[in-house]
Amino acid sequence: MNQPGAIFHPAPGRLSLGDTLRMLVNDGLVHKLQAEQLFKDRRLDSSNLHPLIIISEQKWKSLQPPHKPLSLEMLTAWLAKRANLEHFHVDPLKLDFSAVAQVVSKAYAERLKIMPVKVSGQEAIIATAEPFFTDWIPDLERILKLNIRLVVANPREISRYLPEVYNLANSIHLANTAKAGQVIGVQNLEQLVELGKDKNLDANEQHVVNIVDWLFKYAFEQRASDIHLEPRRNMGILRFRIDGVLHQVYQLPSAIMNAITNRIKLLGRMDMVEKRRPQDGRIKTLTDEGEEIELRLSTMPTAFGEKLVMRIFTPEILVKDFVELGFSSAQAQKWTRWTQSPNGIVLVTGPTGSGKTTTLYSTLKLLATPEVNVCTVEDPIEMVEPAFNQMQVQHNIGLTFADGVRTLLRQDPDIIMVGEIRDVETGEMAIQAALTGHLVLSTLHTNDAPAAVTRLLDLGIPPYLIHSSLIGIMAQRLVRTLCPHCKMPAEISQERWDDLVSAWKLPKPAQIYAANGCLECRMTGYRGRSGIYEMLSLTPELKKLITHDADLASIKKLAYQQGMQPLLINGAEKIAEGLTTIEELLKVAPPPFD
Repeated sequence: MNQPGAIFHPAPGRLSLGDTLRMLVNDGLVHKLQAEQLFKDRRLDSSNLHPLIIISEQKWKSLQPPHKPLSLEMLTAWLAKRANLEHFHVDPLKLDFSAVAQVVSKAYAERLKIMPVKVSGQEAIIATAEPFFTDWIPDLERILKLNIRLVVANPREISRYLPEVYNLANSIHLANTAKAGQVIGVQNLEQLVELGKDKNLDANEQHVVNIVDWLFKYAFEQRASDIHLEPRRNMGILRFRIDGVLHQVYQLPSAIMNAITNRIKLLGRMDMVEKRRPQDGRIKTLTDEGEEIELRLSTMPTAFGEKLVMRIFTPEILVKDFVELGFSSAQAQKWTRWTQSPNGIVLVTGPTGSGKTTTLYSTLKLLATPEVNVCTVEDPIEMVEPAFNQMQVQHNIGLTFADGVRTLLRQDPDIIMVGEIRDVETGEMAIQAALTGHLVLSTLHTNDAPAAVTRLLDLGIPPYLIHSSLIGIMAQRLVRTLCPHCKMPAEISQERWDDLVSAWKLPKPAQIYAANGCLECRMTGYRGRSGIYEMLSLTPELKKLITHDADLASIKKLAYQQGMQPLLINGAEKIAEGLTTIEELLKVAPPPFD
């Protein structure tokens, strides 16, 4: 295909399969015989696929160490280096659709197979998978009066996102120029002077529907757990929470943000006219792969309009076993022993967003066999699950947690889940249920497991009821786990390790890892989250310390002596296993003695 030792440069123009294979052979990445065979097989191919796509489908491994597979992304990076251009990953959440769509028309971009990705100052950045085809650049620079900088992007990303960029930009443009409708309520405290200028778009208009569909689609793709639509003075902010961290995704004109909020409220069967009071709703939808996803909606009136937050629940949270949630085998055995007790109370504690709901729902899903009656009382129902009988607290009609538990006790339950113990009445009803032969699971908001005991006492629950009903308390947190594709070995001094584990004398691991960042993890270095746990069993010795004037420090000290592993030490074990980092652990785990 080329003379050994000669450096092959393709002729200006579109990349052919033959030229691409010659360059790969020339660079020592592909065997010459493989390349010749593929060229012969594809000589009469009329599929019009990009050469890099054809080559990536062969699943060849690079001849250069470390012999990684020649994936499409790796081939794109190689081509960019060959052309002395930057390799660009198209992230749809970082594109300013409206701005880039104005650089060239959709027809022009599709004909040249180019995609504008950024416009700033006097420069337009344009992505292409044809770095040697540049005849069009001088004419476009003259028309736009901008300098054009080429970057090389994955050809599949360009073909996928190019129509989406223009379609979404068109929807935003149509929504922005739509005629003003009837003004519904005063939704912005600073609107009183400018009320007549407000545009309220119909939530059923097709361009608004398109924007909402795009919003859901990319939230699911990016593994977001929450979507935030936040009104500001002159603009609306769209943010996704991914692995516990909020990422700003897009800015939208206020009129469009209002229309999107109205569309989502309509889908969630909420009162679209009511903008002064908080509301809750839910939507069930399907991903492109046909997977059911449920969204829990919550609105809140703010100074600049209605803020809408959507919590995303995927069915996979209910099918995880405990090891997948982050339990060690010993912790999983203890948790199973607790939750298979015929009666008693098991508590899960931790702040909001620490994974308590996932743990409880996963547990109930395993316990909800046809032989048992599982009932829950929640505020609100986090995720509708057909295997449970779920009741929602309704404060407006006086249906509280305590009333809910009282009702459930007449429903012949075997297992009861109480969303949260907030007051003495709910606590006493939950204990009454446990004493009358039911297994009760519930949550509390405390820093660690021992603090749950003093929290129950503070609520006014008598010590003798705690002694007779409480089986165990589990505190938990979520730590981000290192991306397996890019984590890097790191060093840790003996002193720093000793400071971390203090009196627990965990041996210093032979190897720990640090976050790096790659396309798989959106350059964060982390992908996914895992639980860390602290499990306190109520032993006879501990029960003796649970009195009206119980001392939390004494309870903690005895719990540690009896083998309770604090959150920080459980997290240190995950660091030693190469699952997370010290920095991540210290963000979420309280020190054992505080």
